[in-house]
Amino acid sequence: MLMLVMSDSQTDRGQEWLEELLNLAKIPATVVPYQQEESYWLVIDETNLTPEQNSVLIGPDGIVIDAIQYLLNTILNISQDSELQMAYTVEIDGYRARRQEELLLMAEYAAKQVRLTGREYELISLSAAERRQVHTMLKECEDLETYSRGQEPDRRLVVKIRN
Repeated sequence: MLMLVMSDSQTDRGQEWLEELLNLAKIPATVVPYQQEESYWLVIDETNLTPEQNSVLIGPDGIVIDAIQYLLNTILNISQDSELQMAYTVEIDGYRARRQEELLLMAEYAAKQVRLTGREYELISLSAAERRQVHTMLKECEDLETYSRGQEPDRRLVVKIRN
């Protein structure tokens, strides 16, 4: 577990934690923090990284970047009062932006299939965070509803016509 003496600023705390993790992993990168709405984004500057290092930090299907983000959020928020807890998003090489576009296309396709066939449509291989994003994307569709089915690691998001 990374233990650092960190500054009071939420972005500084996240930046320092992530830079220390990268340092311990011998990955020569800095972190650029910024705030977007109610989330703090921590962007790993890949300027000095090889494509292989980028790939390792993202991992297959984003599993490594998701794990880093989960650990960062858990460790920095665990002892904080609820009003001081922050949502941190870790980004590298535009992965989150590309994945967001993929999720939007998947959600639109699922909605179209459900409307055309009247049958449920399952989205597989999504992380818990990605399932939440798709739930949110489709929440505004008054004719559709979404829910999750199954147990990890085979949990799936289901889209269906609202009863």
